[in-house]
Amino acid sequence: MCRLVVQAFLVGIFLVFAASEALAQTPAPLPMTEVAEGVFVFAAPHELAAPANIDAIGNAGFVIGGEAVAVIDTGGSKQAGLALLAAIRARTDKPIRYVIDTHVHPDHLLGNAAFRLPGAVIVGHANLPEALAARADTYLSATRRLIGEGAFAGTEAVAPTLLVKDRLELDLGGRRLLLEAWPTAHTNTDLTVMDEETRTWFLGDLLFAGHVPALDGSLNGWLAVIGTLRSRQAARVVPGHGPAAMAWPGAADAMVRYLERLRDDLRSMIAQGRPLQEAVKEAAQSERGNWQLFDDFNVRNATSAYRELEWE
Repeated sequence: MCRLVVQAFLVGIFLVFAASEALAQTPAPLPMTEVAEGVFVFAAPHELAAPANIDAIGNAGFVIGGEAVAVIDTGGSKQAGLALLAAIRARTDKPIRYVIDTHVHPDHLLGNAAFRLPGAVIVGHANLPEALAARADTYLSATRRLIGEGAFAGTEAVAPTLLVKDRLELDLGGRRLLLEAWPTAHTNTDLTVMDEETRTWFLGDLLFAGHVPALDGSLNGWLAVIGTLRSRQAARVVPGHGPAAMAWPGAADAMVRYLERLRDDLRSMIAQGRPLQEAVKEAAQSERGNWQLFDDFNVRNATSAYRELEWE
């Protein structure tokens, strides 16, 4: 009898310790801003992926409807996704019906691994499954290296199963979201999400503010898509990187100025016969003081844009 009591005591101590360890490993809820009624946004820091930020470096959000929740982008690791999930559960116990990926980049969708929940459907651009499959190994190995094993634990590349070729409406119970797929711009997988009730428009990385834009698609295509977006009305927009919400269409002015400067500089240098190696070091340098992380992305942007523009 004494032995059983001792064993029960030891098991109890173990369970308490295990629970404490699990609790310690559960990420704290992401800090959210309610930008409109029932619309919450995490405004991510302008940082490169690192252990301290668990690759939660892209804006993410969620919309609470009458019956269910939709998540828009999930962060760059399972831990980032769990932190977003904790923020959702701090505000509602309604089921998560949709998890929407605005594009293929890892800082916006590797958190999908935290949202493999009963009844939750992952939604994305029709091009996204193929694009993710082609890049998944690179994304996962790079993320593991940048944020470390602890923050990376459980991270997977989980592709959408509900695909948007043009437009799709989702119902959250008396609250509808309009999803639109766009031609190649920031990437070839760009998707926007409009909450029709509050006219809050999630633009993903079609819009950058503060963080220098990152080009992974078509410079001319991006400018064309932004031109179309600017012709439409919204009460507010949510950028992929930047404040939780911004006024529209003025929010796009700085980004358009940068992209046009990049384009114009490169066109001029291509016309002069300047080689890529020289051009990418000089293009858009007049914009350097206007953006964070400029030196981390501008040469890459210029390289991609040069290769596009030299064939005009």
